[in-house]
Amino acid sequence: MANAASGMNVDDDCKLKFMELKRKKGFRWIIFRIDEKAQKILVDKTGGPTESYEQFAKGLPENECRYGVYDFDFITEDNCQKSKIIFIAWSPDTSRVRAKMMYASSKDRFRRELDGVHLELQATDPTEMDLNVIKERVN
Repeated sequence: MANAASGMNVDDDCKLKFMELKRKKGFRWIIFRIDEKAQKILVDKTGGPTESYEQFAKGLPENECRYGVYDFDFITEDNCQKSKIIFIAWSPDTSRVRAKMMYASSKDRFRRELDGVHLELQATDPTEMDLNVIKERVN
């Protein structure tokens, strides 16, 4: 069983859903949560291919930590259609200290399981992961 220092185990469904988002565009976004009792990272919520970034952001709980991935479509300055997968470590200031520590200590290991992430953001309030922040970072 993994402890908080070494990171949580990752449920196979997390990797399967991520591959579906990445390869088949079956999801626009996925939110993951840590199950403390099971000592695992699990899929919490998913958003279909037509769902917006706003719907993803609303899916993050106001007072609890989560990880999220969002498949961001954009047009470059050369007028090319591109897509980048954004990983967001959501750790609001109002969440429990123990939860923040668990999410922080598990993030790197979990992030390595998600091969194909282009950009990583750490957010403690919604302004740090605003759509404009993402647009600036992907260009």
